[in-house]
This record gives sequence, C-alpha cells and structure tokens, in this order.
Amino acid sequence: MKYMIMMFGSAESMMQTKTPEWVREMIAYMTQLDKDLADAGELVYSEGLADPGTAKTVRLVDGAVTATDGPFAEAKESVIGFWIVDVESEARLLEIAESIVKYSNVVEVRPVPSGPPEV
Repeated sequence: MKYMIMMFGSAESMMQTKTPEWVREMIAYMTQLDKDLADAGELVYSEGLADPGTAKTVRLVDGAVTATDGPFAEAKESVIGFWIVDVESEARLLEIAESIVKYSNVVEVRPVPSGPPEV
C-alpha cells in the first residue's frame, strides 16, 4: 500500500533553536533514511521543501482568484518534507514515521489511493 509521510516543522525556527551539529545530524539521518527505503524497495519518491516564507497561497475569494505571498498566516508549522512509500503494512509505515518524528515533533501519514473515491 502506498502512503505519504509528511514531516512538519519550521526550517527558520529550527535554524534559530537547534545547533549546527543537530541540523547536520538530522540531514545525515534523512539522507540515510532515503537510501535505506530505496534499498528496501519501499521508497517511491521523497523531497524536502523550501521554507514556507517562499510559498504562495492561491484562494478563491468572492469568485475571484487571488494569490498572496506566504502560507496560511495562522500556520506555525507546515510541511517541510515528504516521502511517498510503498510498504507491506501499516505497522511498517508507523515504524518509519516514528523514526522521523524525533526531528520534527509532528509527522502525518495518509494512504495514497489508486484512484478517486466512488461517487
């Protein structure tokens, strides 16, 4: 089954509150995790994302499309990286997510269905 694992956080906050050694450790861990998942045949795709301050938010407001700089104003944390994995079980999925959460405090996982829902 395919799942998306989303790592939440704030790169800006991390750079202000964590030591350079911790950041290097986190990057090394994520690089090794990608390699391990690829070697196990479980990695479909992964990517880190630029800081949310570089985002644009596109909304439909009163029938008009508007684009504004930045993510949702109320968001303190946003997705900073993600993996698409194809694993044999939810237990394996949670094992992977549990290894990531020590670096972000919040990890969300969702199934990736093979198509849209029946309507």
